[in-house]
Amino acid sequence: MKKENKNLFIAGFILGLGLLGAIDGILFHQLLQWHHMILSPNLQLEIFTDGLFTALFSAKLIWGGVKIFQDARKNQLGDSWKIFLGSIFIGGGTFNLVEGIVDHHILQVHRVKPLAENPMLYDLAFLAIGLLLVIIGYMIKRMEKTT
Repeated sequence: MKKENKNLFIAGFILGLGLLGAIDGILFHQLLQWHHMILSPNLQLEIFTDGLFTALFSAKLIWGGVKIFQDARKNQLGDSWKIFLGSIFIGGGTFNLVEGIVDHHILQVHRVKPLAENPMLYDLAFLAIGLLLVIIGYMIKRMEKTT
């Protein structure tokens, strides 16, 4: 992969991580109020950890934007929308897979919907969506090679 396209892929991947983090935080933490980053009887701790989570995905969005700007200024940024869009999907799917495996299964700090009749079903669906996003992203990115 040419350096310009690699830079574009990395920037899109970082933006994908931040974007799915934002969707997770906005949808599951705030709008649906299914869970917080850490489930605890201490609401202040739950809100504080949600704030740290928001800061982390916001930093990723800023980092991705800054990377695009820096690479574009050096004329080292590819222009393939397929690589860019594919990398956003791959980054977003990676967010779901890592966050789901680490937080839901290894650390068990929260579940997607802990009060559901079958919370494991929601956790597995979260992982399946992550895998699907990675596959879609890979397919979009591969289209670049065939055109």
